[in-house]
This record gives sequence, C-alpha cells and structure tokens, in this order.
Amino acid sequence: MPSKDHKSVAAIGLLVASFALLYWRVIVNLIDDWATDDNYSHGFLIVPLAAYLIWERRDRLRQLTLRPTWWGLAIVCGSVAVLLAGLLGAELFLSRIAIIGTLIGGVLFVLGWPYLRVLMFPAAILLLMIPIPAIIYNQIVFPLQLLASRVGESSLAVAGIPVLREGNVLILANTSLEVAEACSGIRSLISLLTLGIVYGYFTDPRVSVRTIIALSTVPVAIVANGLRVAGTGIAAHYYGPEAAEGFFHTFAGWLVFVVAFLLLFIIARALVWMFPSARMDYRLPRLAQETE
Repeated sequence: MPSKDHKSVAAIGLLVASFALLYWRVIVNLIDDWATDDNYSHGFLIVPLAAYLIWERRDRLRQLTLRPTWWGLAIVCGSVAVLLAGLLGAELFLSRIAIIGTLIGGVLFVLGWPYLRVLMFPAAILLLMIPIPAIIYNQIVFPLQLLASRVGESSLAVAGIPVLREGNVLILANTSLEVAEACSGIRSLISLLTLGIVYGYFTDPRVSVRTIIALSTVPVAIVANGLRVAGTGIAAHYYGPEAAEGFFHTFAGWLVFVVAFLLLFIIARALVWMFPSARMDYRLPRLAQETE
C-alpha cells in the first residue's frame, strides 16, 4: 500500500479517536434523549440511514482523488469552540450541532472538497437526529396547539357535535378536551418531515420533487393531527370521557400517523401524474439511472 494511503488511514484513525474523546458525553446524552423523548425516537434510525447513504456512494468515492485542505482544520476548530460554548452555557443544541461541524471539517481536512460534495447529503441527514432548541420548540408548539384545536372544533361542528373552544380547550356537552403539548402535532410533524425527506430521496432523483414531498409533510401533519383531535372529541361525545384516554388515545396517534403517510404517498403519486417525466419508480435513484 502506498505511503500516502498509510498516512490517510492514520489520519482517519486519529480523527475518529479524537472525535470519540471530545463528544462521547454529548453523544450519550443525545441517545438518552432519543430513548426518553418520543418526539425524537426516530433519531435511532438516522445514523444507520446516513451510513447506508455513504455506502451507496462507495463507487463514486473510490473514483475521487484526495485533496486535503486546511479549511477543514479551521472548521473543526470552530466546531470545537461551539462545543465549548454549548458546554459552558448548558446549551445542548450547540454542543450537538458541533458534532456535525466536526465531521464535515474532518472530511475536508483528511479527504478534501470532492469527498465532501459527495457526502453532503448524508451529513445533512444527521441534522434530523438533533432535537430542536427549546427556544424554537416553544415558539412552534403553542401555535400548533391552537391550530389543532381549531381544526378539531371545525371538524366536530361539521359532524353536528356541539362544541365550544376556549384557546386550546374544547368544551363538549359531557366533557372538556385540552389539546396539550403532546397533542399539538409536533411529534408527528418532526417524524413525518424526517420520513418525507427520506421518502422523497428514494422515490425521485430531482431536487425539486424531493423538496415538494418534504414540504408537503407540514400541512399533512397539521391536518392529520387536527382530525385526531376531532376523532377524540367524537369518541368522547358518544362513548364518554374515558374514550379520550388510555388505549384509544394512543392508538389514535398511531392511526393518524399511518393516515398521514398514506396522504404523503398520494401526494407523491399525484406528482407522477402531473409531472410524468419524474422517475417515481420507487427504486434508488442511482440504481434507476444505471439501468438506462
């Protein structure tokens, strides 16, 4: 093996060891969040998905020439500074986002820009495993609660069920339903957005179509969660307050997510009909292109 290859392997090994030493506590805390916060339980799937996307690009990576750049070291140093700021300021988002910055900088420093261009999408996918900062999360959740309660109120009124809404509380004849933070739809929105990005990637090679599929997850998640609130209200009206709790409430969450995915599938199929040139053949884009 050439000396250059030995140096590259040694540099990669040193980089991995340094990365593990710097971030092992941050990674452990991140995994703990995935395990305890249902909003981000999909985080366990993101790293294997990114690894698969890298493996999928293995032939392209073999054809590239090593062009290490000192810009990578600058990005690594900047990311370490962000890590320190996050640790000193007890800001989890900064310490976690520094992980991706360090990985990107390491690729540049050891391999170069050609490799980073090929690996940019797998690196971007890793952003989906990081919980939203609390300051942004809180700004999103309450409007979603109000929106879900409005959709639920309108749906119940259409179904002929008397309902009065006060903020995020729906008052029925025999009970009251509060659209709490857990019922705001943020959980399904985050998970469905992740699913939409991955689904779009595997169904069409064009960035425009993938973007439409990903963005469509936002209204789909909002409508689906509003219907969940309405369904809970209908069940409570006809079967009593206990129908809005326990198994039915949990089952309704899973059912709504399945319905949301079906709506996403319909949107993807509609794109096939409107744009017949799109390669929505449900194979990997790379494999689809190789068969031409």
